[in-house]
Amino acid sequence: MTRGYDVIGDIHGCANTLRALLEQMGYKRINGVYQHPRRQAVFIGDIIDRGPRIREALHLVYDMVQHGAAQIVMGNHEYNALGYCTRARPGSGKTFLREHNERHNRLIRETLEQFDAHPQEWNEFLDWFYDIPLFLEIEHFRVVHACWDSHLIETFKRTRGGNTIDEDFLHDSAALDSFAGQVMDRLLRGTDLRLPDGLAIEGRDGFRRQFFRTKFWAENPQTYNDVVFQPDPLPEHIANRRLSAEERDRILTYPSTEPPVFVGHYWRDGEPRPLAPNVACIDYSAVKYGRLVAYRMDDERTLRRDKFVWVDVERPEQPMASVSDDSLRR
Repeated sequence: MTRGYDVIGDIHGCANTLRALLEQMGYKRINGVYQHPRRQAVFIGDIIDRGPRIREALHLVYDMVQHGAAQIVMGNHEYNALGYCTRARPGSGKTFLREHNERHNRLIRETLEQFDAHPQEWNEFLDWFYDIPLFLEIEHFRVVHACWDSHLIETFKRTRGGNTIDEDFLHDSAALDSFAGQVMDRLLRGTDLRLPDGLAIEGRDGFRRQFFRTKFWAENPQTYNDVVFQPDPLPEHIANRRLSAEERDRILTYPSTEPPVFVGHYWRDGEPRPLAPNVACIDYSAVKYGRLVAYRMDDERTLRRDKFVWVDVERPEQPMASVSDDSLRR
């Protein structure tokens, strides 16, 4: 019998919801590890930050991966954590690769607070993040956190001989115009375009941005509205503006002949469905009281709406009254 796979969206510390989703899909906890007799979970990254049970979620996912019950790709939040906790090289003008400014401090605050009494565990997880692949090619489908860029991925495989990074690559990626910087930004954060005429828009998170996220699978786009892909819509006068030839050249494509690819990252809402016959986003804003979503992948080459399953997150998760270290030990 062919093994099935369950591709699971961004968790962000929602460990209780993850347990509920796994159990709904038939996974059982055996010797402390969630397992399925015929299927394997595939996590899309972003296990950490924002949620109430980050430490528990990391242990759960780590144990599944170590026991062969799951695979995982790196999310931008795991990458951010590595940069935040790694000292910059002497002479760089920085103390840490990822600056400890107000915004970055806020994004990682819950993670650091929940590991405050367990610093050795946190350091071990940081070491593990280097072992997490940037992308996966599993039988007849692909998995990456934000964007499948075939050129960058093939170059990465050819030059590095695998799908993981090391500390030197992490340091190199601090320069956004370097190959390492392009790989990490594109695969883990996606593609974007600059808004025209120096315009900026304010998102629901309160940040003003001069760029907007774009699709990497758009076919023959003509306007900004044809390529925008983010929770915040563009103002109408911008959305209807035609793309320039230069902008069209910058937009990636993901042909319908390519294998199905799964991404997370994008804070979707509504009822889960494919974005294209061979593209699916499975991040449906669980930590913002949306849905924790999985796609149950079998032998199909065309993605189907009825293969999505989910758990609604209707209220904030409550931390457990007590958690013994024994129950979390790796």
